Amino acid sequence: MNFEDLKKFFFRKPKNALEGSDEAAPAGARQPAQNGAAIPEKLAEKCEKCGQIILSDELRDNFGICPKCGHYKKLDARARIALCAENFTELFAEVEGGNPLDFPGYDEKLASLRSKTGEKDAVVCGTAFIGGVEVALFSMDHRFQMGSMGHAVGEKITAVFEYATERRLPVVGFVLSGGARMQEGIVSLMQMAKTSAAVAKHGEAGLLYIAVLTDPTTGGVSASFAFEADIILAEQGALIGFAGPRVIEQTIRQKLPAGFQRAEFLQTKGFVDRIVGRKEMPSLLASLLQLHAAPASEQTSAAEQLPASGQTSAAEQAPAADHGGAAADKRAASAADPSAAADKQPGAAGEETA
Repeated sequence: MNFEDLKKFFFRKPKNALEGSDEAAPAGARQPAQNGAAIPEKLAEKCEKCGQIILSDELRDNFGICPKCGHYKKLDARARIALCAENFTELFAEVEGGNPLDFPGYDEKLASLRSKTGEKDAVVCGTAFIGGVEVALFSMDHRFQMGSMGHAVGEKITAVFEYATERRLPVVGFVLSGGARMQEGIVSLMQMAKTSAAVAKHGEAGLLYIAVLTDPTTGGVSASFAFEADIILAEQGALIGFAGPRVIEQTIRQKLPAGFQRAEFLQTKGFVDRIVGRKEMPSLLASLLQLHAAPASEQTSAAEQLPASGQTSAAEQAPAADHGGAAADKRAASAADPSAAADKQPGAAGEETA
């Protein structure tokens, strides 16, 4: 056997039928079953935190929570809605953003994301039922530029609040965003004012707004409609803030405390009312909505049925003014004093507000 034969023998590429090789496998090699069975496209996933391999079915059945370390995988907008609501009807699906500043490559980026995600932009809006209560809701999608807010996102969220105000519906928002979309410049920044105005009119009508902050909630979104809710819930471990922690450290040249800008840290400062596990989120939202939709005479008994939690409400720890939740104080007082609720919140008793 000469040198070339030795080289071919020792450095030959293994014949693997799964690689689609056209060459025949060596004699005696085990052949895959030719029964037409397909290999699942994504049989398992790797946890972003602990690095463990988890079966996709197991992860899905566990609500996207890693069974090894408890890390919360990001859910897309429609999966989030399916988890917490029933009978969803989409609204404003025709709203589609563009490239108002002719930002280079932005049109191609939008086309690619729409093809990959099947969504026109980073938020899905509509109506649904949670715990038997009809609500208007929106859910932001991390797959579309990490839920960043451009013209289309701001327009749809504004529209869903206006729709809810006109029909006297509570609003539930699942918030996830990296902030304002840089490719749309000042146009994206103006969405902060537009959405805030719609939230304010909804609140002035005496209607409930619940925000569920997920990982991440940052930038212009956290500085606008995310923190303007009557009740602010958060998933555990969610990154919540304006500027990122690395930017802050580089600016102040100091080391930030452990857990800075995480949901648990913000709760201790009064910016989050309650941290809720993903599995408990549907039942808690249902209880809150039923409480605020019930006649005043039934609110006390409904409050007693809220799921138990080891966490203390921020309304009990710090003034609600810390996150713009003055209405939350009124609603908490209504639950404690049903007779006052009948006088101060006619909308909650099913009457028309003047």
